[in-house]
Amino acid sequence: MLSTSPKTRVRKILVAAGAAVLVAAGLPVNAAQAAPRHHTLAYYQTQYSNGAYVSPLPLRGIATDVEVAAFHLNADGSVHLNDDPPADPKFDQMWADVAALRSSGIKVHALLGGAGRGSFANLHNDFTRFYGLLRDVLRTYRFDGVDLDIEETFSLADTERLIRQLRADFGAGFTVILTPVATDLAGTSSFSGGFSYRQLERDLGGQISWYTGQFYCGWGSLGSTASYDAIVRNGFSPSRVLAGAVTNPANCSGYVEPSRLASTLRKLVNKYPGFGGAAGWEYFNGLPSPASWYANVRDAMGGS
Repeated sequence: MLSTSPKTRVRKILVAAGAAVLVAAGLPVNAAQAAPRHHTLAYYQTQYSNGAYVSPLPLRGIATDVEVAAFHLNADGSVHLNDDPPADPKFDQMWADVAALRSSGIKVHALLGGAGRGSFANLHNDFTRFYGLLRDVLRTYRFDGVDLDIEETFSLADTERLIRQLRADFGAGFTVILTPVATDLAGTSSFSGGFSYRQLERDLGGQISWYTGQFYCGWGSLGSTASYDAIVRNGFSPSRVLAGAVTNPANCSGYVEPSRLASTLRKLVNKYPGFGGAAGWEYFNGLPSPASWYANVRDAMGGS
């Protein structure tokens, strides 16, 4: 065994101490060590546009995270990715491309729920049955994490039960994201489930990787830093909150054109050194082109 210098031994002690702090705080050590400076997250829901396949591969080298959306737990016991089972042959190329993204270092997550309601109601009514469906999909397709996009009634107790079970089954390195509207994070609305996200953060923050706020559709704006500032004033650390924008005015109200959005993101990075990053809904029709929207966002934040 090689001997180590005093400086090396001190450095190892400091690293170990830092890891102990993370564990004590309930944070995943490996995930924290590998975390990018700022996340650039792409939502990948439209896999086909006008009958043509939309490949996510141009996101390599740009995005830090890609979410495959949207999964639904149906009352009949089936699981759909949008309108079809995830094993449908139409998705074969997509799964190959998703594997290539993962190999390039991008974290790939599943998005559950969204505007297509029913998944969380089914989890509330029969947790054992419908959680099992979710768990199996996450394992089958080797997802790095899951985004719980709750846009229907789902209590704080239900949400905490789901997060705890995900952590128990997938461990500390698995990413657990929630995507409430920005005003929910600011404490001025209760759209995304009907509960207090500030209370959720107090109860279970150590088991949640981050929140991606929806700053669009009337629930906030990234035309300035004001909506994000309100979230910080409500007690959320900037490192815990990504700023979600729409990539095209066709996707929802609240579109912020690229130069103004870049200005807001630069201000957030300067104002909050630990700023979590940004996300865009959605990939396929981003302006001026899909991958370039995310490249502009990444560059505005000084790179990932």
